[in-house]
Amino acid sequence: MRIRIVDAFTDRPFAGNPAGVLLLDDVFPDDDRLQNVAMEVNHAETAFAHRLPPGGEADWALRWFTPVAEVAMCGHATLATAHVLHTTGAHAGPVRFATRSGVLVATPGPDGWITMDFPTAPLTAVEVPDGVAEALGADPLGAYDTGPDVGDLLVELADERTVLGLAPDHKALMTHSSRGVIATARADDPSRGHDFVSRCFFPNVGIDEDPVTGSAHTALAPHWSARLGRDDLTGLQASRRSGLVRTGLRGDRTLLTGRAVTVVDGELLA
Repeated sequence: MRIRIVDAFTDRPFAGNPAGVLLLDDVFPDDDRLQNVAMEVNHAETAFAHRLPPGGEADWALRWFTPVAEVAMCGHATLATAHVLHTTGAHAGPVRFATRSGVLVATPGPDGWITMDFPTAPLTAVEVPDGVAEALGADPLGAYDTGPDVGDLLVELADERTVLGLAPDHKALMTHSSRGVIATARADDPSRGHDFVSRCFFPNVGIDEDPVTGSAHTALAPHWSARLGRDDLTGLQASRRSGLVRTGLRGDRTLLTGRAVTVVDGELLA
């Protein structure tokens, strides 16, 4: 079985967010098999896809696994899968993925850019939960539930410097959402190429800090579009690897645009 490691939301190797991608010849094997492969790959997500019969609402079936659990939505591994399909010639033009979050479409553009059409996360303002400020080491200006598909608590902080300086207690964050916490702030200097900054902590699915999270931007897009008065923005997710995500708010859909680079192409022997 062919296995690839793809760095997503970047145009250079060893940056962005790495994902495993496996294109299967037939239907998905049993869940234990998928989970074991994802555990072996040991990246934030491993994507598994197989081709669907022609004439349906989708072209490929797609599932995502962290090293410890299956997830309902993953942006960077979807981008990585679309990149593999397009660069290998397995699929030409827009590709429709059947997923647990509905049909997601990824459309190739010029110079390797790929735009994905995802559901916009429904944001609900909530009281800042007790213990979140202590766990993060910073006082949130506000907090928002991001709905069942994303499953995070989004917290806005005072400024970019505060987000970049976080050193959270990951274990203490585990009780505040089903997946984790998104910390965000307005960019200090938009002339540097991004409108807002974020970091994502997902200890509940075995990822203390995710390098670049596409699904989180389905919540960040409506949050910052409302504040900045523009539908099209660029977010910097700051981490050791970092990456840029272009967002386009389109009502109940959010467009996520990025690039990807294949860094490993090998064979799964087990």
